[in-house]
Amino acid sequence: MGNDELPDEEGRRLAARLAALRAERGWSLDELARRSGTSRSTLSRLERAELSPTAAQLGRLCTAYGRTVSRLLAEVESEPPGLLRAAEQPRWHDPATGLVRRSVSPPHPGLRAELVEGTLPPGAEIRYEAPPVPGLEHHLWVLDGALDLTLDGTAHRLAAGDCLRYRLHGASGFHCPGPRPARYLIALVLP
Repeated sequence: MGNDELPDEEGRRLAARLAALRAERGWSLDELARRSGTSRSTLSRLERAELSPTAAQLGRLCTAYGRTVSRLLAEVESEPPGLLRAAEQPRWHDPATGLVRRSVSPPHPGLRAELVEGTLPPGAEIRYEAPPVPGLEHHLWVLDGALDLTLDGTAHRLAAGDCLRYRLHGASGFHCPGPRPARYLIALVLP
């Protein structure tokens, strides 16, 4: 299920990067559809910037390409400087769930960690079938609200101030039970 919101300039650069990744691997749209579980027609529309990808779609594509969402998003930006002022930190909004994702410390050449802030509205839920990079290390710290996190079928209820450390090896899911949005910070470290 796609979304009909048209991409902005950054979204057009993302679409071009998605097309380039597929071309670099020599995959057809059918091959990428098989690897990502995303329909051929949706992939075509995403690569032509006819629609903006959802968080779930980006997650499936990043899994197929073996990279994190943050790394993919950083690839459409110019190389980030060492200091990122709050106003310069890249933000992305998932039109399907309302998730707001801010790359506090985006991927950078030579560095293995990154920081991502997420704000998930009450009732919103995001599921990922597989990790973008198997064994990706996460340190998830809930800043405000509550967050239900499911890792390989094990559910965790996290409240403000709680921190859960884990490595991603299977399916994961994020759900905000409300009544307030869940705001959290994830430190991601490549294996």
